[in-house]
Amino acid sequence: MSHIILGGGCFWCLEAVFQRLPGVEAVRSGYAGGHTSYPTYTDICRGDTGHAEVVDIHFEPHRIGLDELLDVFFLAHDPTTANRQGNDIGPQYRSIILYGDPEQKAAAEAAMARAQKYYAETLVTELKALQAFYAAESEHHDYFNRHPSQPYCQWVIQPKLNKLQLAE
Repeated sequence: MSHIILGGGCFWCLEAVFQRLPGVEAVRSGYAGGHTSYPTYTDICRGDTGHAEVVDIHFEPHRIGLDELLDVFFLAHDPTTANRQGNDIGPQYRSIILYGDPEQKAAAEAAMARAQKYYAETLVTELKALQAFYAAESEHHDYFNRHPSQPYCQWVIQPKLNKLQLAE
């Protein structure tokens, strides 16, 4: 089993996307990339912790490769807008890849080069070594699956799943 940490807007969105990919065994919402130890959702929303909303994706590399996961990541969000995804605004919503080893860093750099070809604007995705991952509070886990009728899920997440042809 391998894992990687990705952030691209609201973690509820990325969690829903990656949960639907064959070979992904688990996805945990959380916080990473900042300087505050053990942040809470309230802390993150203030925008001063340095952390982004992220997902920790555990996958079976013989079923789905890191390259494929990263390609989906770049399709699932807009990597050209700094600190924003749609109406979600703030540094916690930035595009970020947190790598765990030199191989993941190289894969992320290659994926960024592949993705750049599809965008007129320059990618602003931050690439940095993972220092710590902090799991989000339990109410944020499996959010879309537990609340599919919630307005945010209907207006933001479901259209993203439809676009990626991951709708159930």
